[in-house]
Amino acid sequence: MGTLHLLFNAVTVIFIAATMFTAGLGATFAALRGVLTDVPLLTLSLIANMVAIPLLGWGIGALLSLPTASFIALVLVASSPGGPFGAKLAMVQKGDIVAAGAVQVLLAAIGSLTFAPTVNGILTAAKVGNGISLDVGALVQTVALLQLVPFAIGLLLRRYAALTAQAWHPTAAGVSNVTFLIVLAGMLVGNWQNVVALLGSRTLLAGFVLAAAAFAVGTLLSTGPPVRRTAMGGVTAVRNAGPALAAIGIAFADQPAILGALAAALLSGLAAALPIAALLSSRRNGPGNP
Repeated sequence: MGTLHLLFNAVTVIFIAATMFTAGLGATFAALRGVLTDVPLLTLSLIANMVAIPLLGWGIGALLSLPTASFIALVLVASSPGGPFGAKLAMVQKGDIVAAGAVQVLLAAIGSLTFAPTVNGILTAAKVGNGISLDVGALVQTVALLQLVPFAIGLLLRRYAALTAQAWHPTAAGVSNVTFLIVLAGMLVGNWQNVVALLGSRTLLAGFVLAAAAFAVGTLLSTGPPVRRTAMGGVTAVRNAGPALAAIGIAFADQPAILGALAAALLSGLAAALPIAALLSSRRNGPGNP
């Protein structure tokens, strides 16, 4: 199991790096500047991801009367924006990949700073769990290495070696696609017992509802054409598992009940977000669409 766990982690790292590298290869400095200087877009994205979704997670957990472990897991997920699957969902739906990649990296970086106080505030107000203290420096470093650096390398290649970037883009996208499927399969296989144990519970429903609602919130709290708005919806729907896993290890001693609930919430969230992205893709491939 140790070897399989290491292999899964390695494939996950490759997936994240390949996805962000692919996003960078498809970006231009002009397009990126347009996103990062779009104050309304960034402001709305920050409100959606840093305020609305954590509160939504709290509300869904309370409304469904989740048991303590599941409530904690849902709050951890809701409070951790910038998941690397966000850029992948933009690719799946044929949305604005440049905007998705840029905003995702920004959210992951800011989220690594806001995660612990957000979770602490909600759990304290809900009178659940203990205080969480995380190594913020380590979280920021992880975001930089796995998301920002590959995106920047792809962007620079597109700027200074356009032919190379064009040649590498299909291969990078293929690696992203293949590793994406492997990661999904690994999550299912590695956590099937925990997920099966939660079948019929409200935990899977909570993760599904949170992701679907987050997709809607991210789309509504956005600006620009539909391809950009729905890309922001996908980024908002997919949360960052890294800080959540770190919190479970540090503050909750890797409690199996919380780990299982986290896996269930993440998987049911993907089960909600992926069909939405696929539906958008099919509509954009329909008659009259390029």
